[in-house]
Amino acid sequence: MQTSIHPKPDEWGKPVAIAAPSAPTPLDNWLDPLLPATVIPGGPVPPALNGLAFAVWREAPRVDAGWIALAGQEDAFDEPPFQPAPGKRVAAGVVILEDDGRVWVVHPSNGFGGYPATFPKGTLDPGMLLRAAAIREAYEESGLHVLLTGHLMDLTRSRSRTRYYLGRRVGGCPSDMGWESQAVSLLPRAHLDKVLVNPNDAPLVAWLQA
Repeated sequence: MQTSIHPKPDEWGKPVAIAAPSAPTPLDNWLDPLLPATVIPGGPVPPALNGLAFAVWREAPRVDAGWIALAGQEDAFDEPPFQPAPGKRVAAGVVILEDDGRVWVVHPSNGFGGYPATFPKGTLDPGMLLRAAAIREAYEESGLHVLLTGHLMDLTRSRSRTRYYLGRRVGGCPSDMGWESQAVSLLPRAHLDKVLVNPNDAPLVAWLQA
């Protein structure tokens, strides 16, 4: 398979080469909740899924203040105080559940960090809120506009202590993924342990498959 160039440049404006591009699935897979579905950057997706259109989120915030404002719009839920881990970064992520029972995952470009697939997550900038960071990372890595619905769990990973939320898709389009992802997939829960093979994700996969 030939190297491809991601349609979106990285944060420094440089092109991102994908050494082993992911393969998209047939369009019909998106409409069958028992099948995995995968899209590559700029690839085709159905017009809508589960009654909600796929459309590029053109009003997505461009600065931290905008993401912080969005974080006040999620469904009301409580969460425990966050306990950082000594020597590790603070990060936030989100497990996005689709109405048909499948789960959204991202495929980091070139398997970055040893993850052929994982859930959207990222490190907090100074002054950023955990919820705001989770919504931002979901958009940047999956192209989706996500509404947070609850606290899931906190995990100490190799380089970070990460708070994970549950969320649901309310807009966006997975083919609009940023440069950090070379594909986005919608997976039946039974497939998760076969695709999310990095041990750091094992507690999340176990919870979803329980």
